[in-house]
Amino acid sequence: MENKSVLLNIENNVGVVTLNRLNKGNALDLQMAKELMEVSITCSESDEIRAVVITGAGNKFFVGGDLKSFADAGDEISSHLKNVTSYLHQAISNFVRMNKPFIGAINGVAAGAGMSLVCACDLAYASENSKFVMAYNKIGLTPDGSGSYFLPRLVGMKRALELMYTNRLLDAKEASDWGIINHVVSEDELMATVLELATSLAHGPMNAFGATKKLFYHSLQETLESQMSKESLLLAERASSTEGKEGISAFLEKREAEYFKQ
Repeated sequence: MENKSVLLNIENNVGVVTLNRLNKGNALDLQMAKELMEVSITCSESDEIRAVVITGAGNKFFVGGDLKSFADAGDEISSHLKNVTSYLHQAISNFVRMNKPFIGAINGVAAGAGMSLVCACDLAYASENSKFVMAYNKIGLTPDGSGSYFLPRLVGMKRALELMYTNRLLDAKEASDWGIINHVVSEDELMATVLELATSLAHGPMNAFGATKKLFYHSLQETLESQMSKESLLLAERASSTEGKEGISAFLEKREAEYFKQ
């Protein structure tokens, strides 16, 4: 069956994922979670896709969970939410762990799991009108979608707890100042800016990007010496790889490296 809640368009080796529940603010229900997981597998495994952009349909990015659909589960709400989050979490894991750059184009409100997803992106660009709020504690819930993992690492423990306890709403500039997003751009330039970046990265050393991402994430639990040992081994491995050989040759020959030949 064709996906309707999550769309995937491929152009110039960039996979553009669009959250597409327009009349619901792109809120997450079980079907959307399933479709997001399916799309994440395609993005991760497709040889044609070398960078991934995620955005929302309309003027909102992703307002979090569809609370009405959760409430409609009645006494089965706990098992229902376990199903929803299992698909959502597998999707986020696939996006984060793939070698390909994962870039957020945040085009409006990012709330709850929407803000968690922003935090999980490798890079995130936001329009000037974007707003960010965790929202969970406000309705008596706790974070999902990797929020409890990434948010304290991005902003620090005290700021993360402040965002949770007080339901503080951040505008795009504040989110940038706090390290949640990389850059703020005008609404009418957001997608063009992100797609230009994604296309450039898609033609770059994808496997080196992925290895670098893994190094950075592993560093959070390693000692200095064990991390430097990983650096040494991986650097040697990359130098003898096809990408490494091309990059070094291009530098010595004073030309642009060709990492991806169609």
